[in-house]
Amino acid sequence: MKIAHVVDSMEVGGAETLVLQMCHAQRAAGHDPSVYAITSLGPLGEQLICEGYAVCSMAPRHLPGGLNAFYRAFRECRPDVVHLHNPTPTVYAAFPARAAGVRSIVSTRHGLVGAPLRRSVELRYAVAARFCNCIVGVCDATVDNLNRLHTIPKHKLLRIYNGTLPIERIPLPKCPPKSGFTLLFVGRLAPVKNLQLLLNAFQTASAVRPELRLWIVGDGSERRALESLATDLRISNAVTFWGEQLDPAQFYSAADLFTMSSTSEGLPVSLIQGFSLGVPAVVTDVGGMAEAVKMGNAGIVVPAGQPRQMAEAILRLIEDRDLLGRFSQAASELFASRFTLAPMVSAYHQLYSAAL
Repeated sequence: MKIAHVVDSMEVGGAETLVLQMCHAQRAAGHDPSVYAITSLGPLGEQLICEGYAVCSMAPRHLPGGLNAFYRAFRECRPDVVHLHNPTPTVYAAFPARAAGVRSIVSTRHGLVGAPLRRSVELRYAVAARFCNCIVGVCDATVDNLNRLHTIPKHKLLRIYNGTLPIERIPLPKCPPKSGFTLLFVGRLAPVKNLQLLLNAFQTASAVRPELRLWIVGDGSERRALESLATDLRISNAVTFWGEQLDPAQFYSAADLFTMSSTSEGLPVSLIQGFSLGVPAVVTDVGGMAEAVKMGNAGIVVPAGQPRQMAEAILRLIEDRDLLGRFSQAASELFASRFTLAPMVSAYHQLYSAAL
């Protein structure tokens, strides 16, 4: 089966990591996956190229040019399946795939329809979705969100939970040195992640427990502002910005608690990667991350936009190590039962095959 994945880019991120892992699993199962990036290839795209996969950057200047470029590409390579990841790839490639004779077209929505609503984007997405066989949400929250806010036919919507490979535990002597109870965030430093809330919560908690440390792994448009805020809050000596990391295993292996303060989320791969090592979480009550934590009792969910309540949850787990241990065990069990890679890949293969 020839499977063409279409993505915004192959920079380091959750959806991009899933595409890379799906390509590996699909090739191992005897299929022929390839990747088309709307913009840049990124380090994950370069990795796939080195591994012998067909990966290209389309780089269209405008939508009509993009539609034409994808139509020509699909007519040339004749994929059996086109798998679209998120709105922009769906807008650019769903109709060209159908026009080129592709029979199985799947679109995965990795995040929520956020506020403020981008009406032009969502209108185009709704039109493009008509050419897809099905629209997949990565958690119940994503499917419910699409049902409430979109005109996509309900019979096309279904849920497939994200899955990922487990993080390989790194021995502590090979991890970054730590001197206290360590919180970890892994992800893009973007406005939607609302890391200002996390920094303010950390300031409140560290005033009570000075041994607290915060590791922020990732990069993005908000980095300078966040570093400045850490300085203004007088916590910069306890907060480390590690930048983008292709392999964050050493940070997960040493962390005591995963934290995420987003205002909008699907089901973050970084969260379930932490679960694979038994790292419990404190997250805001948003989308699939709250859904996952509540599902497995793998941590504490706090209201979005409430730094004091996040600080209180962090302090509770520092002081109650028995509870932290129970959450850790629950996180490991939840990952093994719900969020491994193989069931996700198998579920998508069934979708591909049904349309063929």
